[in-house]
Amino acid sequence: MDDFGDAIRAALNLLVSLDADLMEIVGLSLYVSLVAIFFACLIGLPLGAAIALFKFPGRKLFAVILNALMGLPPVVVGLIVYLLLSRSGPFGVFGLLYTPTAMIIAQVILVTPIIAALTRQVIEDLWLEYRDQLLSLGANTTTALPTLLWDGRFSLITAVLAGFGRASAEVGAVMIVGGNIDHVTRVMTTAIALEVSKGDLALALGLGIILLSLSVSVNGAVYAIKDAAQRRHA
Repeated sequence: MDDFGDAIRAALNLLVSLDADLMEIVGLSLYVSLVAIFFACLIGLPLGAAIALFKFPGRKLFAVILNALMGLPPVVVGLIVYLLLSRSGPFGVFGLLYTPTAMIIAQVILVTPIIAALTRQVIEDLWLEYRDQLLSLGANTTTALPTLLWDGRFSLITAVLAGFGRASAEVGAVMIVGGNIDHVTRVMTTAIALEVSKGDLALALGLGIILLSLSVSVNGAVYAIKDAAQRRHA
């Protein structure tokens, strides 16, 4: 479409009519990102808490590495996962390349450092604030962990939402390991890139509106959670 107004109208029509192709892409995007966030939380939350509370050799180095990994270039992660999952790679026998599973693995690698680093900061700050009180009640770093996790739940949810925002907006890594295959591994970000290159602005704009709405919703949720936490501690 040459006319931008026509493209907008066509995009809105796709949204209103719940176009099957558009909904399939959105559904796969949410599936990949949510599963990746689930596994990233399983790894990142305990890892960040352990680095915050327990003393062991190289603890500060681990914290520095975690912070550095928050800025991992997605294309580099995609390349590494591609090499690991390719037929000549160590995990090529499983045939995971160009599947949603490969995309989930790449997103877990990207998101886990974000959740772990933010969790470490939250738990470390709470431990410094409540350490004397908890120790006076007979707690130690291990027994105090559930209390700290509960007290920091609002900030931890914010960390998880930040990770979800990163995962849902990712394009480089999932393009490399997923291949952007129609009806198989095509997600919102890769579909937008493809449709723009083809000149099909309607689908690209429809997906862009959904992706932008998702980003605004996540940021709105982060703001609301922070506001609730501040009111709770006021």
